[in-house]
Amino acid sequence: MVFLVAPPAGALALPTPAQLVSNLDLECFKTSPYQPPAVGLALRHINPVLVGLPIEQVSLGARDQLCVPVAKNDVIPPDGVLDFVRYVDLSCYRVTGSSMDKSLVLSHLNRVLSDLPRKQVLLNRPEQLCVPVAKNGVLPPAEVLRVVRHIDLLCYGATPNVPMNRPLALRQLNPVLVGKIPPADVRVGYSRQLCVPVYKGGDNIPPEVMDLVRWIDLEKYDITAREMAPVDLTLRHLNPVLARLPEEKATLTAAVQLGVPVAKDGRIPPG
Repeated sequence: MVFLVAPPAGALALPTPAQLVSNLDLECFKTSPYQPPAVGLALRHINPVLVGLPIEQVSLGARDQLCVPVAKNDVIPPDGVLDFVRYVDLSCYRVTGSSMDKSLVLSHLNRVLSDLPRKQVLLNRPEQLCVPVAKNGVLPPAEVLRVVRHIDLLCYGATPNVPMNRPLALRQLNPVLVGKIPPADVRVGYSRQLCVPVYKGGDNIPPEVMDLVRWIDLEKYDITAREMAPVDLTLRHLNPVLARLPEEKATLTAAVQLGVPVAKDGRIPPG
């Protein structure tokens, strides 16, 4: 059994939504296959642009990715923001659902990609639910855990699939992976999904945390990267709704996608 141990930490002030979201880049790795116990979830949209949409009823399918925080081109999130971003680890499971068929205009929020133009996309069916986990028994500090445990993203297929066609240098930010996965050069290819924040029925999100997590929208792109040495990890769910699920063994085998922060329909995160 793996025991989760939180490192000591001083008091941390919450970042603003703009500070948190604009600095949140997640590199997604293909994992060894794993099928979790059957769990049905009711998901409600919490982003202001999508808040009126119907509740999604999903069941957790097979895990296929682990998405972990990275810096692009050595642009490191500022102090106080990095403390939160570095602990956003999301394990992604296949889900199915009805097609949303909603048109949105996306604009990039991270300064490294700020020169990219806005684009219109159509959200289709949900494909993944990405939920917060701890790796190898290392918990975030208490103030950080209070936020990251409530970051749940429902990822929809989005069309058209537009290529970014841009090289980026990615550097791991999470303490568990800094020494395990070296910095890597990747080429960013086609956009595939838009991941939007949702509330899982039974969760209890503090209001000040809701004001942060409701703004997290990530657009996922395919990436091409060099082969990597497999990385073995143990994952434990952080969100209270899934906390009773057993720990999972996961082997990272290849870097396959990059999630980058975007705004929808010109609604920029405040702050």
